[in-house]
Amino acid sequence: MALVADADSFREFAAPPRRSPPDGPLGWQGYDASRARAAARTGEQESVVCGTARVEGTRAVLIAFEFGFLGGSLGERTGDLLEAAYTHAREHRLPVVPLIATGGSRMQEGMLALTQLQRVARQSALTREAGLPQIAVLRDPTTGGGWATLGAGADIVLALPGAQVGFAGSRVRPPDADPAAYTAESQLAVGSADAIVTPAELKGVLGRWLRLLAGHGAGITPGVTPAAAPVPGALGRGGASGSGWEAVERARAVGRPRAHAYLDAYFDDRLPISGDRCGGADPGGMLCGFGERDGRTVAYAAQTGTATRPAGYRTAARLIRLADRLGVPVLTLVDTPGAANDAEAERQGVGAAVAEVFGAVAAARVPITTLVIGEGGSGGALALAAPGNTWATPDSYFSVIAPELAAAILKRPPEEVRPTADQLRIRPRDLVELGVVQGVVAASAPRSVTGPPPPG
Repeated sequence: MALVADADSFREFAAPPRRSPPDGPLGWQGYDASRARAAARTGEQESVVCGTARVEGTRAVLIAFEFGFLGGSLGERTGDLLEAAYTHAREHRLPVVPLIATGGSRMQEGMLALTQLQRVARQSALTREAGLPQIAVLRDPTTGGGWATLGAGADIVLALPGAQVGFAGSRVRPPDADPAAYTAESQLAVGSADAIVTPAELKGVLGRWLRLLAGHGAGITPGVTPAAAPVPGALGRGGASGSGWEAVERARAVGRPRAHAYLDAYFDDRLPISGDRCGGADPGGMLCGFGERDGRTVAYAAQTGTATRPAGYRTAARLIRLADRLGVPVLTLVDTPGAANDAEAERQGVGAAVAEVFGAVAAARVPITTLVIGEGGSGGALALAAPGNTWATPDSYFSVIAPELAAAILKRPPEEVRPTADQLRIRPRDLVELGVVQGVVAASAPRSVTGPPPPG
């Protein structure tokens, strides 16, 4: 607890009463003696310690595993404590922070230990339905059912460097398994974790996350729709494009401001999420996360000017669904020549991934604000666009298809590409006249930015 809790703020929950037969529910010989030794060694009565605390000023329910107590394993009494912690969180509308270090379910309690995972999953689901965030910290080790419920099931997953993280513990893996696959760094690479955070940085990063997702600027009164995120101002050139092709050239210009510049100008502080939670990440093509603007939390999903990969779309869908559940408005920045269309993208389900974003935007109950800051290439760009609240910068275009590809489909020669761009009516002012966007934004006034520099 000392790793993250503010001084003198932790208040431990009392363990719910439970009467167990000698040597536990299975009568496992020597189990009571093992528990007694673990208690003497750690000073704890169970493998988890639960209570409330403040982290950088924000109250939360903390669930800390004690690996020295029978390997941080989950048994019936562990389940009792976890259920009590989640129930307290919902009753007092507090975020939940599991600090995980576990080897899995407790062998000496057999299937009764394994079924505690169902209890944990149910409590986590109820907490999600209540609109409360869950932020997991993966310590060493995080394996088995603890990883598959408290860890991987959290909204935000932070991990300590070098932590062993995986469904299979070290003693049950195939003998030829690559140990590098069972690390926090590997889980980050495959989209199952959001960030690696050193112990020295953990309290500060966790405090920032709690402020964004559960502080005074986050969340709404249940049933009340939050105000939409304000539209960012334009950062690039002013003035209207003279032709459709000029609009394309301006959007494709190397020096044009991209997503990083817009996010830096828009937010006072921000933190990224990473990964689609099903094996992929697209950190170079889609930037997603939560930020603070004028004391208010806004979620963001921003394309970076490249062809967006399937994992990028799935990460954006994850972000929008999470923001919707927490009652946080969303800002999307459109800038892509289109969805990635190579063979690998097809094998990774790019069509289904784009569909996920269309569905997440369509189903969102919170307002979504969209700004087209560069290229708006076909459905791969439209998926992120909010119907009725999409705006454009002077350095942008939006098209059913790139002019070059439109000319090719129509079997026109290369010299017809420019006239085709005009026919498509893709300039910002054309889009306003067509009712596709609400307006062309002007340059923004500079804002003073305070707090730690935002990460990518």
